[in-house]
Amino acid sequence: MKKFSENIVCAYLYSITKYGYPPPAENTLKYIDEMASLGFQSIELEGIREEHLNKVYELKDDITQKLNKLELSVPYFCVVLPKLSSPDSEVIKHQLKTFEKGCEIAKQFGAKGVLDNAPLPPYQFPEDVPVVRHYGEEEIGTAYFPDNLDWKNYWDRLTATYSECCDIAANYDLTYQLHPALGLLSSNADAFLKFYDDVNRENLRFTFDTANQFAMKENLSLSLIRLAEFIDYIHISDNGGGRIEHLQLGKGKIRWDVFFDTLKKTKFNGYFGIDIGGDESSVADLDSAYIHAAEFLEKQFDNIK
Repeated sequence: MKKFSENIVCAYLYSITKYGYPPPAENTLKYIDEMASLGFQSIELEGIREEHLNKVYELKDDITQKLNKLELSVPYFCVVLPKLSSPDSEVIKHQLKTFEKGCEIAKQFGAKGVLDNAPLPPYQFPEDVPVVRHYGEEEIGTAYFPDNLDWKNYWDRLTATYSECCDIAANYDLTYQLHPALGLLSSNADAFLKFYDDVNRENLRFTFDTANQFAMKENLSLSLIRLAEFIDYIHISDNGGGRIEHLQLGKGKIRWDVFFDTLKKTKFNGYFGIDIGGDESSVADLDSAYIHAAEFLEKQFDNIK
């Protein structure tokens, strides 16, 4: 079986697309086998909110054994904790403890960094925070904000929280990657640069997401140039430009020739996470889409190095 470059990562969206969100953590060993069977030497794993992450924590020794047996690496472990941006200090305190458990998992797996979505604004939904990967316009449209929201105080507390997250990650020799998505803070170049300045930690990084940023009308080439020093990891999938979706490469409207020409100029030397699928996306054959993307990326490597 052909093995792909270690710089090409099978993102956890592969398992999410097959088994739902979040996919049951107790089946993680199965997910690892399936990703490895496609030819990947590097994979992404996640702990999604407290219950799911705690289950991964319980299984971390078994997972490590499986990774070692299959000679797989996990460059980035996703620690998905949307309530880190809560306006409630007690909630934040509890979330920080869970975040540290995520860092412990990542360190044991040999990861370079932990990854989460960019901060969630203090939305008040009709019920508790929905368990969704991405907030669409419909969900965001139902949200209110607290009547007593003082934005400056909220922002100061938010950036202090993320400074602490960066410090915790640094204690484990990890970067802290923020992933852009619709409706979140620090999800474009301008917003991230402002957030980076206020958090003021060198290990804060930006996970570039081609599909999300294209759908949000971000100029991909300009963002690559402006954020070059902060990008170690790129989530790659195609997009049609009209809504959030993560399509097979070549099935959307992203100009990959322009993208990779620009990437070469930035001297990027990090990882690509193939991030195709999700229930918002029409992907006829998931396995073929991931293999096709990996083969496409390998052809690009000679051009960008």
